[in-house]
Amino acid sequence: MLNGEIYEATDSEFLRLLAVTRDTLWEFNHLRPSEITRQKEIICGLLGSCGKNFTINQPFRCDYGCNIHIGEDFFANFNLTILDEAKVEIGDHAFIGPNVSIFTACHPLDAAQRNTGVEWAEPVSIGDNVWIGGCATILPGVKIGDNVVIGAGSVVTKDVPSDVVVAGNPARIVKYLQQK
Repeated sequence: MLNGEIYEATDSEFLRLLAVTRDTLWEFNHLRPSEITRQKEIICGLLGSCGKNFTINQPFRCDYGCNIHIGEDFFANFNLTILDEAKVEIGDHAFIGPNVSIFTACHPLDAAQRNTGVEWAEPVSIGDNVWIGGCATILPGVKIGDNVVIGAGSVVTKDVPSDVVVAGNPARIVKYLQQK
């Protein structure tokens, strides 16, 4: 799965791991918002790695969690969904708006093959100082550079260089940012 090879998504071990993650997320998502220490403990135990300073507002959803790596000063607003069949790496000082989705899972176009339960995954990487506007979607295999702003509602289908603003569906560069 992590090598980008085709795999059986319905394999019993994958299903078991998904169930464990869902139970963990149920606990996280049902804590009182004031139970910040316990929230952080759960997230640190779930994710592959995380910086010391982060906030993930409830609810949060992911498939495995262990394939997600977040940097320092990470903020995610309500309803972040990450399908982490492949690695998802997010740098320092990331700001993610509400209802953002990050996908790594890929499915065959052919219906008969898709119905067999096979899939593959492509990693997503997001650089430092990235702001992802609400309701944006990041598709499998995308690499986003540093100092990027992704407009609300955008669908990012291909790599984004550093120091730009992208927006739209599909997202395209709408502005180049000057670095001081």
